Amino acid sequence: MRFMRSVNAAAAASSAMTAPRSLDVKNSASVRNVAATLAFDAMSYYKGNLSAADSVNMGDLQDPYYWWTAGALWGSMLDYYHFTNDSTYNDVVIQALLAPTNLGAQHAYMPSEHAFEEGNDDLFFWGSAAIAAAERNFPQPNSTLPSWLDLGANVFNQLASRWSNQHCGGGLLWQIYASNPNGLTYKNSVSNGGFFQIAARMARATGNNTYLDWAEKVWDWSMDIGFIDHESFHVYDGAGIDTNCTKTNVASFTYTSGIYLYGAAIMANYTKKPEWTLRTQQLLDGAGWFFTPPNATAKNVMYEGACETVGRCDADMTTFKAYLARFMWQTTQMVPSLRSKVESLLIPSAQAAAATCTGGSTGRACGQKWYTGEYDDIPGLGQEMNALETIQGLLIDGAAPPLEAKDIKTVRDITWGAQDAQSAKASDASTPTPLETARRGISGDAKPTNSAGVRPNLEMGPLVVVGLGMLLATWGLA
Repeated sequence: MRFMRSVNAAAAASSAMTAPRSLDVKNSASVRNVAATLAFDAMSYYKGNLSAADSVNMGDLQDPYYWWTAGALWGSMLDYYHFTNDSTYNDVVIQALLAPTNLGAQHAYMPSEHAFEEGNDDLFFWGSAAIAAAERNFPQPNSTLPSWLDLGANVFNQLASRWSNQHCGGGLLWQIYASNPNGLTYKNSVSNGGFFQIAARMARATGNNTYLDWAEKVWDWSMDIGFIDHESFHVYDGAGIDTNCTKTNVASFTYTSGIYLYGAAIMANYTKKPEWTLRTQQLLDGAGWFFTPPNATAKNVMYEGACETVGRCDADMTTFKAYLARFMWQTTQMVPSLRSKVESLLIPSAQAAAATCTGGSTGRACGQKWYTGEYDDIPGLGQEMNALETIQGLLIDGAAPPLEAKDIKTVRDITWGAQDAQSAKASDASTPTPLETARRGISGDAKPTNSAGVRPNLEMGPLVVVGLGMLLATWGLA
């Protein structure tokens, strides 16, 4: 794999990119090109592959972003490839997900290097990325390490081992280690919802009823303890064990609604039981309040209701909308009857998100408050991820749904160009075929770099997916 050798080349590539504000939600080429810009700008926050392979920085992000956000970013970049067939970042994703300082000695994303900051919720985001890779037969080239599906099983086993009936009749605590005590007296919805979703996805991906039983158990407990409101289906933040979880913290965030939503959708698809379809519908309806921002003219535009209007979103919270968007789009593949409802919320949100991407030194940094209709001078990784997941999901018709047990296999070959062409061929026949990207080297060949690539707006047909390597080859720099 060769990387950029010229700062001027980087600047030229950047100038060739599509401005997000030009998004046409009805034009697949526009969506792909805008997604490429957003992916590039999101990845500009990642510097970990400048490090040695065994560095604690490999696959991690710089402050103010915690390790869990890195796992979430790799999930977004897996989505990017799945929706666009642009393999520009795949080697970096593999390198991050398989780095020993992320996998840990048990190959369960429990690394000692991040013990000081890892909670059960962190484990969900890394495990979710590994399971997404398995569900798409994304290559795992290192035969000395477990397959993506086995990594997902290891994550599940870690979470199941910490289920405790000592307080609140069950549930996971927020934190894991005594050295990080702030969450050792709190059971929260993101940790337990994450466990529920992982169990549901593992059940569908393996056909093993043990996972199914756990998914039902975690759902029942979440309902019984009051994390999911029985009437509104709002998902609340959590409760303390000091009250035996009788006093629920009713703060509500986008990502927890999305996590439970997609878990329920998986259960609906896998079990074929109507109660799970109903629960998915109820959770989607419950998330509707996140699309009623204070600006009355911004109809059906997503906002982080707990913090955006009061200016109190921390670095974690600025990423949350990405996960609700991700799981709403993916829910439409599991419960197609919800497609129109999801589109009625996410298409206006995609348009509003793109309209804010006009700031910063590049003139295309995205803002946080989409409902304002303009850039709000609050840039960051989360803002790029939010826009990316919301916009790239518009391409979901051309993306295969998650594979089930009979179709999941371990893939070692990572000749990306051939895989991109195969994915494009398998997509909707009415969709013009993307140009095959240049072949890229395997993860082990990747040289430390902070220039992971870009697909500029150079079209040779209705839809073109062009990696930065191809552009540099055109310029004689590769």
